[in-house]
Amino acid sequence: MMLLELLKKRSSVRNFSKKVISKEIIDYILEAGRLSPSGGNEQPWKFGVINDKNLIKRISEIAYNQDWIAEAYLLIVLCADVVGDERGGRDIQKARFPELEAEIEKMERELYSKLNQEEHQSKIAGTHMVLAALEHGIGSTWISYFKVDELSKLLGLPRNFIPAEIIAFGYPEDKKEARIKKSINEIVFYNKELND
Repeated sequence: MMLLELLKKRSSVRNFSKKVISKEIIDYILEAGRLSPSGGNEQPWKFGVINDKNLIKRISEIAYNQDWIAEAYLLIVLCADVVGDERGGRDIQKARFPELEAEIEKMERELYSKLNQEEHQSKIAGTHMVLAALEHGIGSTWISYFKVDELSKLLGLPRNFIPAEIIAFGYPEDKKEARIKKSINEIVFYNKELND
């Protein structure tokens, strides 16, 4: 199936069947994540594969009691490697926002690392995984609303890894129509026409 056709079928699934996702398909999903691009090819991620039902239930509680998560067959926790100051961890943001360089430099390290974890590109790998799953008829939903430190502790993550996102996977219980998207004219501008 062509990529655009896949994207037209994608929707967030919160009602999963009990159908098993085979190890071969899980490996395929993970391989799609592994092959994802990253800045400087650092590949600053780890992928936590969670298929233990008790652990999935516990994670649903950490995700502010979103009960539907407990019904997923599989969770993949996208963990971002925090780039320390000694490796230039703040340099990208200082370059992007030169007018805020002094404030960025002054931020306490742990706070900065947690707020900046989005810069570590785990969403690219996650998006590839979602599409790889969809190729096999497996639905998914992104989860950003969870207690990060509590999940880190539950999974025994080292200090330099932050769980950035969770993706729930499973075969949909029922067919769900994809949501209507804005037209191309509503979201695209060329050159400077947005300022006109």
